[in-house]
Amino acid sequence: MLKTLRIAGRDRKRLDEIFSVTSRYGLGVLLARIGLDRSGSDDAGDGVSHSLPRRTRLAMEELGPTFVKLGQILATRADLLSPEWVAEFEQLHSKAPTLPFEELRPIVEEALGEAPESAFSEFDTEPLAAASIAQVHRATLHDGRAVVIKIRRPGIRLRVEADIRLLAHIAALAERGSAEARRFGPSRMMRQLADAMIEELDFTNEARNADRLRTDFADQPSVVVPEIHWEWTSETLLVMEYIDGVPPSNAQALVSAGLDPARIAALGADMVLDMVLVNGRFHGDPHPGNLLCLPGNHIALLDLGMVGYVSPRRREEFVSFVQALSTGSPTQLADVLTRWSIGDDVPADRVLSASERLIARHGSGRLVLGAMVTDFLGLMRDERMTLPPDLLLIFKALITMDGVLAKIEPDFDLTQAMRRSSFRIAQARLSPEHWSPILQGVAWELFKIGDDAPRLIRAAIRRLEQDGMPPSPSPPARGGSSGDIHWLAAAIVAGAVIIAIAPWFY
Repeated sequence: MLKTLRIAGRDRKRLDEIFSVTSRYGLGVLLARIGLDRSGSDDAGDGVSHSLPRRTRLAMEELGPTFVKLGQILATRADLLSPEWVAEFEQLHSKAPTLPFEELRPIVEEALGEAPESAFSEFDTEPLAAASIAQVHRATLHDGRAVVIKIRRPGIRLRVEADIRLLAHIAALAERGSAEARRFGPSRMMRQLADAMIEELDFTNEARNADRLRTDFADQPSVVVPEIHWEWTSETLLVMEYIDGVPPSNAQALVSAGLDPARIAALGADMVLDMVLVNGRFHGDPHPGNLLCLPGNHIALLDLGMVGYVSPRRREEFVSFVQALSTGSPTQLADVLTRWSIGDDVPADRVLSASERLIARHGSGRLVLGAMVTDFLGLMRDERMTLPPDLLLIFKALITMDGVLAKIEPDFDLTQAMRRSSFRIAQARLSPEHWSPILQGVAWELFKIGDDAPRLIRAAIRRLEQDGMPPSPSPPARGGSSGDIHWLAAAIVAGAVIIAIAPWFY
């Protein structure tokens, strides 16, 4: 079946590279498993001595950023994949040799409109770091501020676009040819991959993510987000504040730097829970390489290309999930799981049984998030229940941060952070910022009444005086009746109250 892909003539060179790498790592059996027959035998390369999951991970790293990103998406699918596969995909990282700066110079000069030596008072042509999409260099602004410059690799967009086209074709073939593959929703996953890659290739998206997260934490100076220098930032170039700190890789490193691991752990837990449950916008991959601990026990967020969003409805569901666990309510938990797995047609008694098992293991006492999420996703996999992708990214972010906390403060109790987060959620819901847009919307609808308002109010008052009865809270039935005016009177009175208090929220 894969031979049909050769019709994509413009991508044939890249397709041959993919065939060569998958063959060298002995992945023909994997292709056959998902319904993609592979003619010819696999070569006996160096990778075939490893397990199939490891060979797949090594092949993905060799194939570059699109395949690495695909593997990272698959790493969140513990509801579908066994722990061995997830563990391998979690180790995926973009690796690439450094390029001589002269190969990057045309991109930099086109983006800046001048040579970097003119745009900056100092520019280091030796790379600070390199990955498959970009290379990073240090520089100094003319006012003395230190910055880092992220430069997109030449030709990477064309390569990624070719990969996306080929993978979309492979996904469609797999969906038609394998029931096992269909459960993964490969075409849907390819759309998710395409969106993620196209967004990551445009560095202005990462810059906007940084600005939004900085706004979210504007009143929390202990959370630092690098400043973006927009005058030099573009699709191919990102210039941002250089931040020096200590990665939260272990407690001893923090102590040696004069930091308190317990305070850093508490801040890290509060930060990620606020991002998910209060702000609705979160760092999608808060591993130690994307975090820095700063003097004063502050935390800086780096590498903001992957940011997830949580809708208000999803936040409500997640809070219900946590409450069901903490109160030991299997029926409440089953209700949440049913909403999360719509379309899987799992019998209600099995959902309830899974909820009871999860609560029996994690429903009281100290919450070990990593163990709970592992059990939870295992239960979902066993019951063949599929979670929405946005939820999986939330769980991935939480469990990644939990792993960081375990390294710097092994006895850290997440339940206390959950309680603090619940209090902040309540504060957010009672704040003027929460109610202001709601009141504005109601006021606007009332203002639409326009010139009829005085007449309607007078009619409502006369009817109230005649009946001497409080207005009914029920909306009017179609066709009109004496109940209509009661309902209208109630609406106008309520609107008057809202309009009266609205200025206090601005």
